[in-house]
Amino acid sequence: MAETPATVRVLFVCTGNICRSPTAEGVFRAMVDACGLADRIEADSAGTGAWHRGEPPDERAQRAAAARGIDLSGQRARQVTATDFERFHLIVALDRSHRRHLRAVAPDGGQDRIRLLMDYAPQAAASDVPDPYYGGPGGFDRVLDLIEAGADGLLRAIRDEFLRPR
Repeated sequence: MAETPATVRVLFVCTGNICRSPTAEGVFRAMVDACGLADRIEADSAGTGAWHRGEPPDERAQRAAAARGIDLSGQRARQVTATDFERFHLIVALDRSHRRHLRAVAPDGGQDRIRLLMDYAPQAAASDVPDPYYGGPGGFDRVLDLIEAGADGLLRAIRDEFLRPR
Protein backbone atom coordinates (compact mmCIF):
# COMPACT_ATOMS: atom_id res chain seq x y z
CA MET A 1 0.00 0.00 0.00
CA ALA A 2 1.90 2.96 -1.32
CA GLU A 3 -0.09 5.85 0.08
CA THR A 4 0.02 6.43 3.84
CA PRO A 5 -3.56 6.80 5.11
CA ALA A 6 -4.39 9.47 7.69
CA THR A 7 -6.10 6.77 9.76
CA VAL A 8 -5.38 3.06 9.54
CA ARG A 9 -8.53 0.99 10.00
CA VAL A 10 -8.37 -2.60 11.29
CA LEU A 11 -11.27 -5.07 11.41
CA PHE A 12 -11.01 -8.23 13.54
CA VAL A 13 -13.20 -11.16 12.45
CA CYS A 14 -14.34 -14.36 14.18
CA THR A 15 -17.46 -16.51 13.85
CA GLY A 16 -20.24 -14.75 15.79
CA ASN A 17 -18.46 -11.58 16.94
CA ILE A 18 -19.15 -12.24 20.62
CA CYS A 19 -15.92 -13.83 21.93
CA ARG A 20 -12.67 -13.63 20.00
CA SER A 21 -13.04 -10.67 17.66
CA PRO A 22 -14.52 -8.26 20.23
CA THR A 23 -11.73 -9.30 22.59
CA ALA A 24 -9.17 -8.60 19.85
CA GLU A 25 -10.78 -5.23 19.16
CA GLY A 26 -10.67 -4.32 22.86
CA VAL A 27 -7.10 -5.50 23.41
CA PHE A 28 -5.87 -3.78 20.25
CA ARG A 29 -7.63 -0.50 21.10
CA ALA A 30 -6.07 -0.53 24.56
CA MET A 31 -2.62 -1.03 23.02
CA VAL A 32 -3.24 1.73 20.47
CA ASP A 33 -4.40 4.09 23.24
CA ALA A 34 -1.38 3.25 25.40
CA CYS A 35 0.92 4.18 22.47
CA GLY A 36 -0.88 7.46 21.87
CA LEU A 37 -2.01 6.40 18.39
CA ALA A 38 -5.79 6.53 18.84
CA ASP A 39 -5.95 9.41 16.35
CA ARG A 40 -4.10 7.32 13.72
CA ILE A 41 -5.47 3.77 14.18
CA GLU A 42 -9.10 2.64 14.46
CA ALA A 43 -10.38 -0.84 15.29
CA ASP A 44 -13.68 -2.64 14.89
CA SER A 45 -14.85 -6.25 14.87
CA ALA A 46 -17.37 -8.41 13.04
CA GLY A 47 -18.43 -12.01 12.59
CA THR A 48 -18.64 -14.26 9.58
CA GLY A 49 -22.25 -15.00 10.60
CA ALA A 50 -25.15 -12.88 11.85
CA TRP A 51 -26.44 -15.14 14.67
CA HIS A 52 -25.61 -12.65 17.41
CA ARG A 53 -26.21 -9.36 15.57
CA GLY A 54 -26.75 -6.54 18.05
CA GLU A 55 -25.70 -8.57 21.10
CA PRO A 56 -22.91 -7.54 23.48
CA PRO A 57 -19.81 -9.74 23.82
CA ASP A 58 -20.17 -12.98 25.78
CA GLU A 59 -20.17 -12.25 29.53
CA ARG A 60 -17.22 -14.61 30.05
CA ALA A 61 -15.20 -12.68 27.47
CA GLN A 62 -16.16 -9.42 29.16
CA ARG A 63 -15.13 -10.72 32.61
CA ALA A 64 -11.78 -12.06 31.38
CA ALA A 65 -11.01 -8.81 29.55
CA ALA A 66 -12.13 -6.68 32.52
CA ALA A 67 -9.71 -8.59 34.76
CA ARG A 68 -6.97 -7.18 32.49
CA GLY A 69 -8.42 -3.67 32.49
CA ILE A 70 -10.20 -3.89 29.13
CA ASP A 71 -13.86 -2.91 28.77
CA LEU A 72 -15.80 -4.71 26.02
CA SER A 73 -19.28 -3.75 27.24
CA GLY A 74 -19.96 -1.08 24.62
CA GLN A 75 -19.43 -3.37 21.65
CA ARG A 76 -22.25 -4.98 19.67
CA ALA A 77 -22.00 -7.92 17.29
CA ARG A 78 -22.35 -7.43 13.58
CA GLN A 79 -21.62 -9.39 10.42
CA VAL A 80 -18.87 -8.63 7.90
CA THR A 81 -20.19 -6.71 4.90
CA ALA A 82 -18.86 -6.08 1.41
CA THR A 83 -18.18 -2.45 2.30
CA ASP A 84 -15.79 -3.58 5.04
CA PHE A 85 -13.35 -4.54 2.29
CA GLU A 86 -13.39 -0.93 1.10
CA ARG A 87 -13.37 0.74 4.50
CA PHE A 88 -10.69 -1.26 6.33
CA HIS A 89 -7.00 -1.38 5.43
CA LEU A 90 -6.56 -4.69 7.25
CA ILE A 91 -9.13 -7.41 7.91
CA VAL A 92 -7.68 -9.72 10.53
CA ALA A 93 -9.06 -13.25 10.91
CA LEU A 94 -8.84 -14.96 14.28
CA ASP A 95 -8.46 -18.42 12.76
CA ARG A 96 -7.86 -20.05 9.40
CA SER A 97 -11.54 -20.88 8.85
CA HIS A 98 -12.37 -17.18 9.13
CA ARG A 99 -9.59 -16.36 6.69
CA ARG A 100 -11.00 -18.90 4.21
CA HIS A 101 -14.46 -17.40 4.58
CA LEU A 102 -13.14 -13.87 4.10
CA ARG A 103 -11.20 -14.88 1.01
CA ALA A 104 -14.35 -16.48 -0.42
CA VAL A 105 -16.49 -13.37 0.07
CA ALA A 106 -13.87 -10.71 -0.69
CA PRO A 107 -14.61 -8.58 -3.73
CA ASP A 108 -11.95 -8.07 -6.39
CA GLY A 109 -9.03 -6.28 -4.79
CA GLY A 110 -10.07 -7.21 -1.25
CA GLN A 111 -7.88 -10.30 -0.88
CA ASP A 112 -4.72 -8.32 -0.10
CA ARG A 113 -6.33 -6.83 3.02
CA ILE A 114 -6.94 -10.19 4.73
CA ARG A 115 -4.50 -11.30 7.42
CA LEU A 116 -4.34 -13.98 10.13
CA LEU A 117 -3.76 -12.56 13.62
CA MET A 118 -1.39 -15.26 14.79
CA ASP A 119 0.93 -14.63 11.84
CA TYR A 120 1.96 -11.56 13.87
CA ALA A 121 2.96 -13.72 16.87
CA PRO A 122 5.16 -16.56 15.60
CA GLN A 123 6.61 -16.94 19.10
CA ALA A 124 3.18 -18.10 20.32
CA ALA A 125 3.43 -21.26 18.19
CA ALA A 126 -0.30 -21.12 17.37
CA SER A 127 -1.92 -20.62 13.98
CA ASP A 128 -5.41 -20.03 15.33
CA VAL A 129 -7.00 -18.35 18.31
CA PRO A 130 -9.25 -21.18 19.58
CA ASP A 131 -12.96 -20.61 20.11
CA PRO A 132 -13.57 -20.49 23.89
CA TYR A 133 -17.38 -20.45 23.59
CA TYR A 134 -18.04 -24.08 24.53
CA GLY A 135 -15.12 -24.45 26.92
CA GLY A 136 -14.51 -23.38 30.48
CA PRO A 137 -13.52 -19.94 31.76
CA GLY A 138 -9.81 -20.75 31.39
CA GLY A 139 -10.27 -20.73 27.63
CA PHE A 140 -11.01 -17.03 27.69
CA ASP A 141 -7.73 -16.34 29.46
CA ARG A 142 -5.86 -18.42 26.87
CA VAL A 143 -7.61 -16.46 24.12
CA LEU A 144 -6.52 -13.20 25.75
CA ASP A 145 -2.91 -14.39 25.97
CA LEU A 146 -2.86 -15.27 22.27
CA ILE A 147 -4.65 -12.10 21.22
CA GLU A 148 -2.28 -9.94 23.24
CA ALA A 149 0.70 -11.55 21.51
CA GLY A 150 -0.87 -11.18 18.06
CA ALA A 151 -2.10 -7.63 18.65
CA ASP A 152 1.35 -6.54 19.81
CA GLY A 153 2.92 -7.87 16.61
CA LEU A 154 0.14 -6.38 14.50
CA LEU A 155 0.65 -2.96 16.05
CA ARG A 156 4.39 -3.13 15.34
CA ALA A 157 3.66 -4.16 11.74
CA ILE A 158 1.20 -1.28 11.27
CA ARG A 159 3.76 1.17 12.59
CA ASP A 160 6.32 -0.19 10.13
CA GLU A 161 4.02 -0.42 7.10
CA PHE A 162 1.71 2.55 7.51
CA LEU A 163 2.99 5.03 10.07
CA ARG A 164 6.69 5.38 9.30
CA PRO A 165 7.60 8.63 7.55
CA ARG A 166 8.36 7.95 3.89
